[in-house]
Order: sequence, then C-alpha cells, then structure tokens
Amino acid sequence: MTPQDLMKQEVGKAAAARVQSNSIVGLGTGSTTAFAIEYIGKRLAAGEITNVKGIPTSFQATVLARQYGIPLTTLDEVDRIDIAIDGADEVDPNKNLIKGGGAAHTQEKVIDALAAQFIVVVDNTKLVDKLGSTFLLPVEVIPMAVTPVMKAIEKLGGKPQLRMGIKKAGPVVTDQGNLVIDVKFDSIDNPAELEKTLNNIPGVLENGLFVGVADLILVGEVKGDQVIIKEM
Repeated sequence: MTPQDLMKQEVGKAAAARVQSNSIVGLGTGSTTAFAIEYIGKRLAAGEITNVKGIPTSFQATVLARQYGIPLTTLDEVDRIDIAIDGADEVDPNKNLIKGGGAAHTQEKVIDALAAQFIVVVDNTKLVDKLGSTFLLPVEVIPMAVTPVMKAIEKLGGKPQLRMGIKKAGPVVTDQGNLVIDVKFDSIDNPAELEKTLNNIPGVLENGLFVGVADLILVGEVKGDQVIIKEM
C-alpha cells in the first residue's frame, strides 16, 4: 500500500469511527470513502455497532456496501439521515466543496444535504484557497441539452468540455443516464451565486458546487512514515 493509500485508509477509518449504533448513514463515492464503507462494515461484523443502515450515493457505493455487509435502505423508507461520509475534489477555507470527479455529485448532494452531520474525507492536496483552482467544475446535463447548456456556460465566462469515458468509447454517462460537462472558470469568486446560476440553466440537473453543506472536514496528511489527521 502506497503512503497515499495508507492516508486514505486512515482518514476513512477515522470517519467510520464516528458512526454510532441505530443510525442511518449516507455512503459516499470515491477511493477514500470506499475505506470508510469497508470499516463501517467491519465494525458491524465485529458487533461494535448495531442496527446501522446505509443509503448509497452511487452504484459504486451500493456494490461496496453489499460487499462489506452493510444493510441498505432508501430515502422513501427513512425520515432522517444521521451522518453522511463523502469525499471532495476541492475544499476551500469556508468548507465549500467541488465534487463530481466520480460523476456522482447529483445523488451525493441529495444525500449529503439531508444528513444531520456531513463529514468530508480528503487528503491535504484537496485544500485550496479558492474553488476551481485545481479542478474543473462538473455539471450534469440531460443529453438533449448539452449544446445549449455549453453555450450558456460560455456566456458566463466558463470553458466547458464534455467528459469522455476511459476504457469506454464515447462520453461518461452518469447513474441517472445523463452526461457531464466539466467547466474551467478563471475565478469562482461567489460559489453560492454560481451554484444557483448554473442550476437555473434549462437542461442542467445539478452541478458540483457544494456550498454550506459540509459540517466537518477530516484532512489526512503523510509526514514521514506517519499519517496525521486534522479537523476543520
């Protein structure tokens, strides 16, 4: 296991340790959150916690939850989400996020926003002074609207590009059957305003700006042969 993988494992483990018995847990998407799902399953198997049910944010989270023995439920069957654990592609000093590297940000935003506590698990390379500094902003769009949405985004000053698949011919298709446009903005000065503006473009389902949603950020950092976990 590389130092980076070890760090992701420890951050995921730290988040999983905060899950309590008799709780509904939002299960995020991505490599760091995968470790959290694994350790929630191990805690259940060991009897450390009981009566925990998960609500997945993607097919990936669903597969992992089943693999590690976490019972699943849906938003139709519960009246609350106690805690959600998810990763992020960027985190600014105000705990605002860009998410969507795994093209699961629409379901993630639904689950994470409903949770009483939303914990974000990242490594220190994801911390930025301003959103959009290192990562393109994902926008999920229904297929018929891709061209007009890209034109509208260009009028906002963005540089859009359709996300193409890896080991797949053609574009990335989300769990909802939509496409993803990745957008470069020279500067995202007002994330809250941009989040609303993008979502008001006809054909846009959701974008990857998560403003005012995160409660706690667990940040992992490798120092020498040790993993340090900080809170913000």
